[in-house]
Amino acid sequence: MKRASTLCSLLLLGILSACATPQNHYDPLEGMNRVTDKFNDGLDRITLKPLAKGYQYVTPKPLQTGVSNFFDNSTYLNTVLNDFLQGKGSQGFHDLGRFLTNTTLGIGGLFDVATSAGMEKHNEDLGQTLAVWGASQGAYIVYPVLGPNSVRKTPDFITATATDALFWASFVLNPYISIPLTVLKYVDKRARLLEASNMRDELALDPYIFTREAWMQNRQYLIYDGNPPKPESTADDDWEEDDWDEDTPPADSGN
Repeated sequence: MKRASTLCSLLLLGILSACATPQNHYDPLEGMNRVTDKFNDGLDRITLKPLAKGYQYVTPKPLQTGVSNFFDNSTYLNTVLNDFLQGKGSQGFHDLGRFLTNTTLGIGGLFDVATSAGMEKHNEDLGQTLAVWGASQGAYIVYPVLGPNSVRKTPDFITATATDALFWASFVLNPYISIPLTVLKYVDKRARLLEASNMRDELALDPYIFTREAWMQNRQYLIYDGNPPKPESTADDDWEEDDWDEDTPPADSGN
């Protein structure tokens, strides 16, 4: 619930940012991105979105939570790896302990016992690591099927796949098990975003800009561990206290 409310807040911020920034130099591929975004949206409407709605309708909430916990845990080693790559040694060992705790005591991650034990969950990826190393963001990109991304975050696909326990399990599991698991993974992911996407469809004058600005702000939030720097104010925004001093008489109007 907390994650959904945070995402909704980011989407609302996206509206304001879109209105305030008519030119976005981080989106030089906007024409191509809009075409891809329209393709993805059409594909989503006839595939994942109906499946996600049906999944939410027939699946009890506790079971949905268990499924989400399981898939979050199966990909958590990517966070552990990037903890260490960013020089966050203490956090890395903490997150490794969280992964091991949920994998064992949490029965493969179905139960998030680590959070109950006071082990905070983190979110790190290679895009954040490259930002810490000083790499520039590069262009905003919308990939077919995969959705919003950037040049800097694109290589994360490699580390995220290499640290995904289900990816390696698929080589030994029967396809009758691995394929439904993969489908369930993406249906669960889409179900978590239903509330946010419904809000976008209802409120956004331009869904593409809405999504782009929300995605960009979420990336800033993650890169700075929840404390992104405030935008620099311009000279026009720097009001002096004296400008609002009630004791200062108004300028003579000549009347």
